[in-house]
Amino acid sequence: MNELQLLGPCAHGQACGRAVLKATAEDFQVDEVLDIPLTGQGEHLWLWVEKRGLNTEDAARRIARAAGLPLKAVSYAGLKDRQALTRQWFSLHLPGKADPDLAAAQGDDLSVLRSQRHNRKLQRGAHAANGFTLRLTALEADRDALEQRLQRIAKQGVPNYFGLQRFGFDGGNVEQARDFASRLELPVQRNLRSRLLSSARSYLFNQVLARRVAAGTWNQAQVGDLLAFTSSRSFFMAGEAECSDPRLAALDLHPTGPLWGDGPLPTAGETRQLEQEVADEAAALVQWLAKADMAHERRILRLPIGGLSWHYPEPDILQLAFVLPAGCFATVVVRELLDLLPAGQTDTPCEF
Repeated sequence: MNELQLLGPCAHGQACGRAVLKATAEDFQVDEVLDIPLTGQGEHLWLWVEKRGLNTEDAARRIARAAGLPLKAVSYAGLKDRQALTRQWFSLHLPGKADPDLAAAQGDDLSVLRSQRHNRKLQRGAHAANGFTLRLTALEADRDALEQRLQRIAKQGVPNYFGLQRFGFDGGNVEQARDFASRLELPVQRNLRSRLLSSARSYLFNQVLARRVAAGTWNQAQVGDLLAFTSSRSFFMAGEAECSDPRLAALDLHPTGPLWGDGPLPTAGETRQLEQEVADEAAALVQWLAKADMAHERRILRLPIGGLSWHYPEPDILQLAFVLPAGCFATVVVRELLDLLPAGQTDTPCEF
């Protein structure tokens, strides 16, 4: 499956050029934003960890081994990319135990920067946001057009697609999900089941969002929509009055799309009709998600980009800094600006 099949069209026009992202881990930096004051006491030890070229699950396993704990005693808020320099929180459940020596877990690719006790474990999804610093190298672009595009997405946001990494290599997770769905079976392995269910829901959400982008309604409320605030999981129906709410223009309030689960669609009007069309076309996946007892949830269609800033450290390098809500993808911001090339593939002639 290609990118357009998995995500959908861009909202702001053709790319302004091309560049390389992740030539090195330092080119893609992520800092977890966690708005939880730590008490300094309790049976949970929270760790602020920097890792390079290491995924979150592998880091958790190393920390568990060094601490002499089962893996289930190590918690984290969210998964972070392997090919990146990331800083995120972990927590260790240590009832009646002293702080462990974690030297065996540390090395060039993992460092514990800070530790503090707290009275609760770190829950999945507890972080409020992620801060990103991206360096796009080997940049070839129309600089004026790129400047205008950056200003535009800062004001208007971008479609809140799930990024390609959610779907595995060439969309393999979606194909696996379809295979299980065709037999109405669920994977026995818990991690595989979670990954495939998440990929299926993400794929269907992207299909709805792609149609809203094509129709020009991804960033507009219409009667029958369910609206939600940027960082809220609750939503409410849009009537005529709600469609004129000034918080929509301020990028605080947004239309939402479905994360499919059991039960009827809660939307109405044209929105419900569009979502039902997607559901009918992917009936096996929708039925499979319902069988898995997934609850119907909503996700905002428009992604506001917090504190977007940029500069050019070198003529062929663009550095971006911004903050996104938890669960949102930096790569969907970049795809509204530039085509991304693998490192080393920059010698093909191209016109902009």
